[in-house]
Amino acid sequence: MSDAADDKSIGSDSSGATAVKSVPKPSAGKSKPRQLPPYHVILLNDDDHSYEYVMEMLLAIFGHPFEMGYKLAKEVDRNGRVIVLTTHKEKAELKRDQIHAYGTDKRVATCVGSMSAMIEAAPQ
Repeated sequence: MSDAADDKSIGSDSSGATAVKSVPKPSAGKSKPRQLPPYHVILLNDDDHSYEYVMEMLLAIFGHPFEMGYKLAKEVDRNGRVIVLTTHKEKAELKRDQIHAYGTDKRVATCVGSMSAMIEAAPQ
């Protein structure tokens, strides 16, 4: 057996199980792990999607209930954009891509695709 293995194991029983030395926990005075910087997922307005589409899409992708979806649909219609989620960058990119892939609004004859969305760094 090598010295490296001896450093990790204390002993083994007849079943082959090996006990491992415990690693000391960091002291309370050490710094906390750094948080990932936050990013907003921003839904952009257009005239090709109905409120119902927005509400259904927000429920399917984000789990926002219809009441929240209606509020966000009104805000994107009024302001041209609305923040639908703030999270870390990787998840924000995923959610943006899910919005882009959601599909057309069958209620609007002129609709040719999904809504648009973008991500941007959120103030910390």
